[in-house]
Amino acid sequence: MKIVDISEFYSETGGGVRTYVHEKLDAASRHGHELIVVAPGTTDRVEEMRGGKIIWVACPAIPFDHNYRMFWRAQDVWRILDDVAPDVVEGSSPWRGGWIAGSWPGDAAKALVFHTDAMAVYPYTFLGGTFARSSIDRFFGWYWRYLRRLSGHFDTTVTGGEWLAERLKSFNLHCPTAVPFGVERERFSPAHRDASLRRDLLALCGVPEDGHLLLAVGRMHPEKRFSTIIKGFARAKAQRPLGLVIVGDGFARAATEKKTRRVGNVYLTGFVRDRDELARYYASADMLAHGSGAETFGLVVAEAISSGLAVVVPDSGGAADLASSGPSQTYATGNPESCALAIERLLDPAHKLGVPDNPRPIVSLGEHFSALFAHYEGLVAARKSGRSSTRG
Repeated sequence: MKIVDISEFYSETGGGVRTYVHEKLDAASRHGHELIVVAPGTTDRVEEMRGGKIIWVACPAIPFDHNYRMFWRAQDVWRILDDVAPDVVEGSSPWRGGWIAGSWPGDAAKALVFHTDAMAVYPYTFLGGTFARSSIDRFFGWYWRYLRRLSGHFDTTVTGGEWLAERLKSFNLHCPTAVPFGVERERFSPAHRDASLRRDLLALCGVPEDGHLLLAVGRMHPEKRFSTIIKGFARAKAQRPLGLVIVGDGFARAATEKKTRRVGNVYLTGFVRDRDELARYYASADMLAHGSGAETFGLVVAEAISSGLAVVVPDSGGAADLASSGPSQTYATGNPESCALAIERLLDPAHKLGVPDNPRPIVSLGEHFSALFAHYEGLVAARKSGRSSTRG
């Protein structure tokens, strides 16, 4: 198959989408498919890669985050699609990129890949402390109508988990199909634990070697709720020696640094581009503290569990869904006191809660892409069969 991913959230500066796209390119090569990623960039250019290529289209930057850009002229993308003549077109954004992919008049199967839940990222994050989610959904009924119209241009709406497929079904989006996302299990493993690294990280936090090391990983954006983690950590460390290492960067870094200076015992590494180094960070910590309840999968949480970490996660979103895959405690999303209590429960050696009786396995990335490509092959076959029936 020839697959074109209209990837509006792909950025050279990193993030979960960039990681996912690079793994998908490798998987396409292994499965004998060609993947062309169309991404908004600073200039028009082509980047050849194993498994396909990235075609950059010059686009304006998003005003509030210059790490990302937004597609503008549909014709610029449609010309690429006309030249490539794909079997499958993916729309990986609910915004401009999704509409460009869905409204392209060419003959291809179309998949809306639900990488981001804008309701969870914005209204739930900023209004969730005041209103119930059901009320917010009613206030923003226009947005769900918008998504229904968008999804109607696609043959399938791909989600990273069954919980999200059920959520989208409840709002009548077109054909939600769960293709569970996965992690690089060979990379993220307890085998990469490094006692020397753990000792060094604790020292950078100003905590003795017999203390506990908490890890937080993610893009510094309000939806990631680092403030909840930092405040929860501040309460929990009053009970025992704790250090918190935060891996990540973003436009909210200055505000995050200000909060950590007030709390103490926190070290910010910045963005860690080397995935093997990141795997060592995971495996060398004692626990992952996660703040975002807005993620459609929760890649960081899945990587942490695969690395042998216990996780403290909010009770919503993809992170909550992954809690059944390993030792965990959930807390009320956005509530620092609840977060602190969850941290304390997991650190208490006498506390037996949080370990699932039958942990649900996290699929590998290889298994995910095998299922995704099989799903697409079915769409292409159904489309060809439909054309044959029409001709008959």
